[in-house]
Amino acid sequence: RKEYVDLYLNYMFHESVREPFEDFMQGFVRGCPSKQWKMFLPEELQVVLQGHNKYDWHLLEKNTRYWYYSHLDQTIRDFWAVFHKLREKKKKNFLAFVSGSDHVPGYGMGCFQLQIVDPKETNPDEVYPSANTCNYSLNLPR
Repeated sequence: RKEYVDLYLNYMFHESVREPFEDFMQGFVRGCPSKQWKMFLPEELQVVLQGHNKYDWHLLEKNTRYWYYSHLDQTIRDFWAVFHKLREKKKKNFLAFVSGSDHVPGYGMGCFQLQIVDPKETNPDEVYPSANTCNYSLNLPR
């Protein structure tokens, strides 16, 4: 039985995925030559590729820039009051909404800069918030 289980596990985790993995690896190495990746420890490479999964939501608030808003505007104060009451999963969902990922980029939360923009709509009650993930921007109607 042990030999059967060992052979089965070897097939499932190695042999059955060998060809697709080799195709993936060939394409990955073509776009990202492996010489450059060897300078990273596995944990560092994971952060480079996936980003951080440690969050400091108050630092995010502190680093946020405002366009046509002030951090003292009632809309902004209400936004942060509600945001800080959200569960961790909802905060990560918000991060994914404005950045395209629920992980913090590799350079860390201290350098991550959210922008909150007043889209200057004539009738803000008829407009939903939207995001521009390229520049981490939240369009938040008043």
